[in-house]
Amino acid sequence: MDNKITQTGKDLLNRNSELKEGQLTQKIEQQTGKVPSVGFLSLAIGSMVLSAGLEIFSRKKEYGNFVGLWAPTFMLLGIYNKLVKLEGSDRFTKPQEGQMAA
Repeated sequence: MDNKITQTGKDLLNRNSELKEGQLTQKIEQQTGKVPSVGFLSLAIGSMVLSAGLEIFSRKKEYGNFVGLWAPTFMLLGIYNKLVKLEGSDRFTKPQEGQMAA
């Protein structure tokens, strides 16, 4: 039974083998993959510090809220960047067993 389910999954993957990431996506991921993960973390922490500074010293408090909302975005971009580095953008670009990820 398990063998039949596994074979069905393989058949589906083979039929959908033409579903690859676009060239633009691959080029963007290659360029962003060069950015170290600590860069995204630094941007997130920097936006939190800047947000706190704007909240304390600015006359318009909404600027602090605006900048504070950047932190989760930078963290999410960092997570995506790390996943692409480890797993590749799709199953066709995933490093083979024994190869080092960039």
